[in-house]
Amino acid sequence: MTQSITTVNPLNGETIATYESWSSQQVEEAVERGHAAALAWGNTPLNERVTAVRRLAEVLRRESKALSQLTTMEMGKVIAEAAGEVEKSAVTALYYADNAERYLGDEKVDIDGVDTWISYEPIGLVLAVMPWNFPVWQVMRFAIPSVTAGNGVILKHSPNVTGSALALEKIFVEAGFPQHLVTTLVVAEPEVPQLIEKLISDDRIAAVTLTGSNRAGAAVGSAAGRNSKKSVLELGGSDAFVVLDDADLPRAVEAAVKARFNNAGQSCVCAKRFIVSESIADAFTEQFVAKVKALKVGDPTAAETQMGPLARGDLRDMLDSQVQRSVAAGASLLTGGASIDGPGCFYAPTVLAVSGPGIAAFDEETFGPVAVVARAKDDADAIRLASATQFGLSISVWSASRQRALAITKGVTTGAAFINSMTASDARVPFGGTKKSGYGRELASAGIREFTNTRTFWAVEPK
Repeated sequence: MTQSITTVNPLNGETIATYESWSSQQVEEAVERGHAAALAWGNTPLNERVTAVRRLAEVLRRESKALSQLTTMEMGKVIAEAAGEVEKSAVTALYYADNAERYLGDEKVDIDGVDTWISYEPIGLVLAVMPWNFPVWQVMRFAIPSVTAGNGVILKHSPNVTGSALALEKIFVEAGFPQHLVTTLVVAEPEVPQLIEKLISDDRIAAVTLTGSNRAGAAVGSAAGRNSKKSVLELGGSDAFVVLDDADLPRAVEAAVKARFNNAGQSCVCAKRFIVSESIADAFTEQFVAKVKALKVGDPTAAETQMGPLARGDLRDMLDSQVQRSVAAGASLLTGGASIDGPGCFYAPTVLAVSGPGIAAFDEETFGPVAVVARAKDDADAIRLASATQFGLSISVWSASRQRALAITKGVTTGAAFINSMTASDARVPFGGTKKSGYGRELASAGIREFTNTRTFWAVEPK
């Protein structure tokens, strides 16, 4: 392992930093230290772990400005969105600190003549393979409940946010967590698949979690299966945003723009396919396109900017290919549809009108500022269109009737359903997908227990 990693600012193409990829020996030492730290941490009383988690929230808030600036520089996120990631992570830390005893404490089971309880015990060192689109939140939504439960973390973050990954490791130490409990591996991209496979087969790695592409998820899931290890996969998404004819149209349009173009559209769990009742489709589309055209695209550090660049040039080119293939297949280009001239990885906010499946931007996951609008003849047709995807993260339905909206959501298989609200993640409720969007859950009680050994104790007094 001798290659290097160079991080590049997607705003202007300037080099930020270069990191030497670790040798095999450095990775081995990191795993050994992480394993030892995890074993010791798992034996640390819960109240001491909770104290560290509370301090983590304090450190995150103290370092918010510097961390937000770094993530914006590395992947182009609007600075206010970057700060929002950090604050959401701090709130999540406090949530788990407040609820750790309830989620991890022994549960008594009433069985006549037997003293029985269920215990949630740490499992050790967990490998986390994380993406670049939410450099702080993607890591923290897994790492916070995992360390609260008594586990350690070996983090393999995306190379283009290496600086952010190393900063997070430092923040855990500053919060009082043991050295090496959370370790960032610095490994160049060509070496990652082989390394991940090797780590999953290592007896010191207890489990693995991945947020990323379906291709990466298939590789990690199969490696975990071969080694009989727990895995949690959060993969792609192509969420439907369904607007029925009795919806509050201005409110739905406002939410639709935010739901699609937040983070420059670079999110698994966000609205991508807008399915609108035929009778209001013209009005929705007109208002939606007008607001998309009005988005202020530019320097993500500027206060007035609403959308920054995409994180990398190859991602922009891939998105443009999807748009061009969609137009060639019959989609109508309503706005955007091209890269923005000049330095940086900018792509114009884009809206396509489509008839439904058979168009790339409808069938595939689009990871960038591209929205597709399709018309539904009736509620049954809305269910058909919303269901016409291999993914299943979430769905958002807008209607004046909760009963009608619920009927739509129950007709579509997803990990979460939102009514008159855009999709989101929140520490208080489980997060995860179905179908090609993965399996397992993060956040809430499900998330903190995913990487624990649910152990039954059954004790009978001797006669």
